[in-house]
Amino acid sequence: MNQILQLKGKFHQRKNTNTFGPINLPKNSKVTIAHVKKLRLQLQSLEKFWLDNSRIGGALVTVHYKRIVPKSSRLQILLGEKGAQPNQSIRGAKFEIGKDDNGVPIKKHVFTYFVSMKALQKSIQSLKDCEQVLTKYYGGEITEKDTEQINKGKYDDSLMKKSVFLKVITDVNYVEEFALDRAKKKEDELSIVTLYKTGIDTKELLKQLGLDPLRITMIDDTTLRLDRREIDILYNNVDYLIAMQVSDFSKIVLDNLEEENIQKEKDEEIMAIPNPTNQPVVGVIDTHFNNQVYFHEWVDYKNCLSSDIELTEEDFKHGTAVSSIIVDGPALNPKLEDHCGRFQVRHFGVATAKRFSSFLVLKLIRDIVSRNRDIKVWNLSLGSEMEIDLNFISPEAAELDRIQSDYDVIFVVAGTNRTKQNINSIRIGAPADSLNSLVVNAVDFHGKPTSYTRKGPVLSFFYKPDICYYGGDKDEKMTAYVPFTKIGVYGTSFAAPWITRKLAYLIHVVGLSREIAKALIIDSAAGWNPRSVEKYTMGYGIVPIEIDDILQSKDDEIRFIMSGTIGEYETYTYNIPVPQKMGSYPFFAKATLAYFPHCDRNQGVDYTSTEVDIHFGRIMEREGKATIKAIDNNKQADEGLQNIQEEVARKLYRKWDNIKHIAEAVKKGARPRKAYENGVWGLSIKTKERLAPKVGRGMSFGVVITLKEMHGENRIDDFIKLCMVRGWLVNKIDIQNQIDIYNKAEEEIEFTQ
Repeated sequence: MNQILQLKGKFHQRKNTNTFGPINLPKNSKVTIAHVKKLRLQLQSLEKFWLDNSRIGGALVTVHYKRIVPKSSRLQILLGEKGAQPNQSIRGAKFEIGKDDNGVPIKKHVFTYFVSMKALQKSIQSLKDCEQVLTKYYGGEITEKDTEQINKGKYDDSLMKKSVFLKVITDVNYVEEFALDRAKKKEDELSIVTLYKTGIDTKELLKQLGLDPLRITMIDDTTLRLDRREIDILYNNVDYLIAMQVSDFSKIVLDNLEEENIQKEKDEEIMAIPNPTNQPVVGVIDTHFNNQVYFHEWVDYKNCLSSDIELTEEDFKHGTAVSSIIVDGPALNPKLEDHCGRFQVRHFGVATAKRFSSFLVLKLIRDIVSRNRDIKVWNLSLGSEMEIDLNFISPEAAELDRIQSDYDVIFVVAGTNRTKQNINSIRIGAPADSLNSLVVNAVDFHGKPTSYTRKGPVLSFFYKPDICYYGGDKDEKMTAYVPFTKIGVYGTSFAAPWITRKLAYLIHVVGLSREIAKALIIDSAAGWNPRSVEKYTMGYGIVPIEIDDILQSKDDEIRFIMSGTIGEYETYTYNIPVPQKMGSYPFFAKATLAYFPHCDRNQGVDYTSTEVDIHFGRIMEREGKATIKAIDNNKQADEGLQNIQEEVARKLYRKWDNIKHIAEAVKKGARPRKAYENGVWGLSIKTKERLAPKVGRGMSFGVVITLKEMHGENRIDDFIKLCMVRGWLVNKIDIQNQIDIYNKAEEEIEFTQ
């Protein structure tokens, strides 16, 4: 087995020098005066509505697009405020299923904007002017050939400036209709409701509706916890302001703990465990923990619920079972021995075995993490039986994503389970829709999806779960410990702790960043011939049992890790030397990128704020410039090749996803890759922002790259030497050496006088 290498060297930064060309309609498209007039009349109807309903100090306008559109194809001038792009006025985004011009079902973008009445009226006037130009000069219809002629100077600007006209025409081309969307009420006793951010303060709005803001709990400026009476008032008066509504009381999906015990004797008579010393500490947020079990010295437990809540015996089983796996899982399940050792646990009881308040958990988790900054890895094996919404992230998941962005931690989240009560519910439940978390589904001990498996995707697009691990099933269970016995269990709740153990080992013992640790876990699950993730049940695959299989590679593989920080549009190195043989590269290649972007729940399906695009491959010359011939043929952002449709970019290159895994297929008889004159490979990380400019600057990323020799040769020594010649600092990740360093660092030093 080969050790993983850590390459340390200089990444270069480059600002975006690409410029957009002249404004033209897309090929084979046209805009008719009838469509322009239809949109104008729709805006005029909205203008009348908002003049009669001036409460919010502006206008909400929902824009239904003809398809999924990139940022560059959203409104460029219509609904724009003076000195600002229309994108800055977006308050929500979702998908809907419509039909294209040929009647074929197609997914479409729907954005909700909040604009001033002045911006709305200006847009109406622009459409009127556009109608006049189309009537006078283009016979009521304009095509892309006409816009090409306009850009060559053939345009009369007496009615409308050329740049304004072209922007209006292109806006109209992508928009299907303008409308006012109204929320549909859900009959829940208690709900968490999110309002669109408009020109009225939420507390002032509540007062105007006759509600006391002091008696209503607010999560943030626009998210409230309301009872049924308050919700009725909201829907009866301002249903157009409601962006999202979810039930505040969800039934926890507690995994199955078999009543028939594996052992009947008391634990202290059977189980033995040494006292903890310097083992890493991980956080567990779950139901409660029983302090009388055999491993109680390893667990620091705190009840975070009110003392008024009476706890029963059932409230201690699930949490105790989860912590038993983190502390002593291999002793309970020898066939799952991962060689990660034992871990100490700081266990926070935030829920009972019955119903719980999502709002309460939201508040507790942030407070818990902020007060325990030494903990980097958190296990959350609680989840809702209700399915996630297709168009917005759950409040619980959004809070986890914010916490991970704010506090440099990582959550391992159970993928939630299908039960007898929700047999028809197959989408995962909150908070398994958290994008920054590592979400774990379960497989049985034969590597097949379990009987209780639920699936993604999240927001109709993002891969979730991320990976899967052994969680047992009805026929063959896992062993856990509850007061005061071993029992058979199965569920994603008991798959997740095994991944928590591995992440804690990689971060605390080996000393890797959370970005690299997450990328290594996913890369190890994906392997070389990853199964299709389109079924959204097993993620990128099953994580290996032994930690050595994550931290080492086969003799014919060279695996190395690289870390960096986003500074400019492009972060890159064109200086990776791959060993050659007879003027070619006899290697297959793969790479996994992980990063933790800022997220905005108010943006709906456009949830992640930053896109990080990876290009990895041989360096070649194109038109006098060095460029990367990417192993996945990724040509996004290549100069002169910016014609990839948004939906295609999302499907092929996972655009906007915070995990990128690219790999060449391993095939027998494959021919070595041609080596170009410069003889090196390159890695390029390109960054795009959705809304606020440079919000992703300073964000860390981690990349795991693997090269597999086509003929089975071990070329790692050649690679190390070539890297050193090129100025790279090469560090072998020696597991035993890292353990010794960790133990030395954790020793207590006594000073004597």
